Amino acid sequence: MDTFQIQVLLRLLALNAVLLPLAHGSIHFYDFVLKEQNFTKLCVTKSVLTVNGSFPGPEIRVRRGDTVFVNVHNHGYYGVTLHWHGIKQPRNPWSDGPEYITQCPIAPGTNFTYEVQFTNEEGTLWWHAHSDWTRATVHGAIVILPSEGTTYPYPKPDDEEVLVFACWYKESMRELLELALETGSDTPRSDAYTINGEPGDMCPCSIETTYRMLVDYGKTYLLRMVNAVLNADLFVSIAGHNLTVVGMDGAYLKPIDTAYVMITPGQTMDVLITANQPLSYYYMAARQYSSDGLDVTNYDHSNATAILQYRGNYSAPERIPFPSTLPSYKDNVAAVAFTDRLRSLATEEHPVNVPQNVTTRMFVLASMGVLICPNSSCGGIYGDRLASSLNNFSWAHPSIDILQAYYRNISDIYSTNFPDFPGILYNFTGDDLPLNISVPTKGTVVKVFDFNETIEIVFQGTNIIDAAEAHPMHLHGYAFYVVGTGIGDFDVDTDPQGYNLVDPPYVNTVAVPKSGWAAIRFVADNPGVWYMHCHLDRHMTWGMDTVFIVKDGGTTATSLRPPPAYMPPCENSTSSSQLFNILDKEARLVMMR
Repeated sequence: MDTFQIQVLLRLLALNAVLLPLAHGSIHFYDFVLKEQNFTKLCVTKSVLTVNGSFPGPEIRVRRGDTVFVNVHNHGYYGVTLHWHGIKQPRNPWSDGPEYITQCPIAPGTNFTYEVQFTNEEGTLWWHAHSDWTRATVHGAIVILPSEGTTYPYPKPDDEEVLVFACWYKESMRELLELALETGSDTPRSDAYTINGEPGDMCPCSIETTYRMLVDYGKTYLLRMVNAVLNADLFVSIAGHNLTVVGMDGAYLKPIDTAYVMITPGQTMDVLITANQPLSYYYMAARQYSSDGLDVTNYDHSNATAILQYRGNYSAPERIPFPSTLPSYKDNVAAVAFTDRLRSLATEEHPVNVPQNVTTRMFVLASMGVLICPNSSCGGIYGDRLASSLNNFSWAHPSIDILQAYYRNISDIYSTNFPDFPGILYNFTGDDLPLNISVPTKGTVVKVFDFNETIEIVFQGTNIIDAAEAHPMHLHGYAFYVVGTGIGDFDVDTDPQGYNLVDPPYVNTVAVPKSGWAAIRFVADNPGVWYMHCHLDRHMTWGMDTVFIVKDGGTTATSLRPPPAYMPPCENSTSSSQLFNILDKEARLVMMR
């Protein structure tokens, strides 16, 4: 046992009696080294930030109820934080990771240890950087096996494969992003999507490195899918093979037999496939589901491919079959049809507990918009700066993290007036909406909940500046039940009558459909500071985020834990997100005149 592990165990012994009621699992230790690494893809060699030199990064493998300590050493050139996506981290937002929300970045040349406490999560989740768009190459899967003495709620597969879908930029994505934020223009689009780090046969200079999954005829495999793409939903299909979806976001689903899946950024899925076709090669393919308008064509059109390759004695095919069941880029019907089928398993071993008696209702608009630039001097639509918002508030990162300000009662860092409802009502999904509703208020505005409030949030997409698009909304520190979704404006009288309160999916990221709505429910039983944002990174960067603060309960066991002895300091920490906040100060001054 090394010095780091001994120090952690001593800390556990000191805290466990009162503050750290660990689940009855094992303790694991990981060392993550953030460092630059050269990769050649799409005929271009460039350096990107990685963990331990790999893309995607290392896999974390645990059992339900385990605890993991990850010591992150930053050998890169700029500050970074890591987030453990979908892990609830009970009472411990200090290790949740989003920069300027629960911590400041880990500066170059320093390190920070995260404590990741698993509770009822089971299946596949993932970890990723939560600083600007650094997660493009800093991410990896988390495999959570059933606890000792239990097993899967379906026949145990013969083997499994982790499939991480990501995106690749030929140029420096960080430089492209900073330029876009400086000018207020649209953010960069990727040049290719990847499967386990490789674009595949259909992209330039990629045939030799295409990822291959080897299978044996007659065996069943569990595919652990992670959508780590920055800004795109994906359709995924495998030629000649049916898929059975059995889990999502670290929870089990009623099995769904399907020819394809639609997976949004941030989501994870557990999918069974049986190798029952003639011995050969078969393409696995992923392509973007582009939910914006038909006239929008500047998205990444690449088809990422991997090869499902049977073991055995046979001649390689002259032409590898491509999945004919893969939906087209703009197939809204296919996307909605898939998500409408999701249902929790809802068995005695894996029960659901859907909140029935709501105490707090919120109606939150997810909108695009603009911040006015003087003399139409910016690069966005109308010569203004592109922005996004929730209930017409566009998030601005503070100078220190919200968690520190909340815990230490530091004033003037954030305000607590995030509205439960939008300030004005209109036809949210209509065409040609008036421009006077397209300018949000920039600010650091949070919502505060009492402990154990039962909350329902209806997310409503809008068509402001003709920019209706699907929004994968993600909440840190919680999973929630998606009790309903629909197309068009939410009808408060009729739509709740169709809610599924029996077996709704239990997830951490919900796909709010284009020009539609999604209703979620959860109980605010995890005290702390928790980020809520769109998982399209360009929308998050532009301000489609807020923070939920959940107050302490009446006991130590229902109260926020104290901070660890060391947290990364906020002095001299910078990010592209803060650049956006600085640059739009002039825009805010113009709006105030």
